[in-house]
Amino acid sequence: MPVVEMYTTAICPYCVAAKNLLKQKGFDYTEFRVDTDPSRFEEMLARSGGRRSVPQIFINSNHIGGFDDLVAADRGGKLENL
Repeated sequence: MPVVEMYTTAICPYCVAAKNLLKQKGFDYTEFRVDTDPSRFEEMLARSGGRRSVPQIFINSNHIGGFDDLVAADRGGKLENL
């Protein structure tokens, strides 16, 4: 089972959509809230190459990107290969 990590905030509709897509596909994930833990925000910046938007999604430590990138990976069949 792949390790999925996602950096989110409470008020982000794309974060909710990403969580729903991952659940629908049967993925468990660990959520890091950057709005309640500033150190997680700094961690997200370092891991994502400076991307500041949420969600930022990592699968098996590989940076997938945001929600649009997750959807593109799903449509391209890449999620099933993980």
